[in-house]
Amino acid sequence: MSLIEQAVKRLEELQRAGAEGSDGPALQVPGRTTGATPAPEALLVRNLDERKSGSHGHGAASGRHHGSAALHGAGAADIVGRAEDHERHINLDFARLKQRGFVTPDATKSQIADEFRVLKRPIIRNAIGNDGVRVRNGNLVMVTSALPGEGKTFTSVNLALSIATEVDSTVLLVDGDVAHPAIPGLLGCPHGPGLLDLLTRDDLDFGSAMIRTNIDKLRLLPAGARHRRSTELLASEQMAALLRELASRYPDRIIVFDSPPLLATTEARVLATHMGQIVMVVAADATSQHAVTQALSTVENCDIVMMALNKARRTDVGTYYGYYGDDEPA
Repeated sequence: MSLIEQAVKRLEELQRAGAEGSDGPALQVPGRTTGATPAPEALLVRNLDERKSGSHGHGAASGRHHGSAALHGAGAADIVGRAEDHERHINLDFARLKQRGFVTPDATKSQIADEFRVLKRPIIRNAIGNDGVRVRNGNLVMVTSALPGEGKTFTSVNLALSIATEVDSTVLLVDGDVAHPAIPGLLGCPHGPGLLDLLTRDDLDFGSAMIRTNIDKLRLLPAGARHRRSTELLASEQMAALLRELASRYPDRIIVFDSPPLLATTEARVLATHMGQIVMVVAADATSQHAVTQALSTVENCDIVMMALNKARRTDVGTYYGYYGDDEPA
């Protein structure tokens, strides 16, 4: 029996008994008489509204833990607002990450750690507003590139790992490269459920999609199951609402999106319209100026776009960053 059928059956039993629901009087849909049978969808929407109004004063997640399914389209607050009781958990392999050139908690004095300290500092300042000026949606940070293979995933993962070492900030790393997700292979986390599933599934909340790690201040959100209309999903109002809720609900959390290349897909351009900050990764001695200029021209509605030079043979910390070695993860 579906969730809707169960709800209708229960409401009919309550009405026959003359009883009242736990959140107030027996549910009725405006514009219908008591004897009429309301549409199941309307009953569920009304029930959801009743629970929301009854939860004020008891925390954002109060009263929203009953049942395993959510009404599709109920809103980002219902997806994000539930308690994160069912989070998955993985242990990152620090030795493997360190060997592949990533920032790790046990090597905070390394060359790569110093380089990403330089990169993250203005990003955190814009996101948190330490100077009294907070950038709109500044905690939504997209890491992208003009073309594939420039190191945008390497950069986004390292940026998230570096931010996770901060005292006053937490970080959520989102695999926004929904066509070719690379973060699961790098960090050993499952592919799904994830971002696209939150936009397509009724029975999934944010806590169930998010993955905890053995770094206390780092969470992961996979790309999720591939979808033939991924561009339209990322451009939907539901996606915009989800991002607004994520950006406003956790003021100390910086959300880093590993995005597709701007010139290779349309998904990156759609994501860019929601971001407060963009980091454009450019491969040294490889990416043409024309490609960079063309990629930048596709970015709309984002005032802060930073350039990061990757794969440089020589690095001057404080001027630009790079890393030594040719085995940069894809």
